[in-house]
Amino acid sequence: MSEEIQLRCPETAEEWRQYYYLRWSVLRKPWGEPEGSERDERDDETEHCAVIAGDRVLGVGRLQMNDHEEAQIRYMAVDPDCHKRGLGRRIVEFLEEKARELGAARVILDARQNAVGFYLVLGYNVTADSYLLFGEIQHYRMQKDLY
Repeated sequence: MSEEIQLRCPETAEEWRQYYYLRWSVLRKPWGEPEGSERDERDDETEHCAVIAGDRVLGVGRLQMNDHEEAQIRYMAVDPDCHKRGLGRRIVEFLEEKARELGAARVILDARQNAVGFYLVLGYNVTADSYLLFGEIQHYRMQKDLY
């Protein structure tokens, strides 16, 4: 990957299209969920992060404030062709910095079972079992204190 990588909120219509398409293709499509299921009512009031190289969105993540002290990372996805390149780590670090700027004391997330190890390395701790998505994907509530 020789192109410069940027981490920022999508800006153009095409970047937004790719952002949502990546969210859907990684997080929903494998379970037969329709396009559109990757969006929710809070998308317009949250912080978005896209990893952009040239004209391609390679990774995405979103940060929402649950209250004045708690931020939540949601919809983390990296293009499967770009795994093991540190992009997920960079997204999390970007969103944690946004959380600090917004005054959050902690970040929570609900990690899929296969992602728990990734978040443990980044300093998150499992605090509880969370929900079962699509009747088969166990999630775990994880938390990291920012201060």
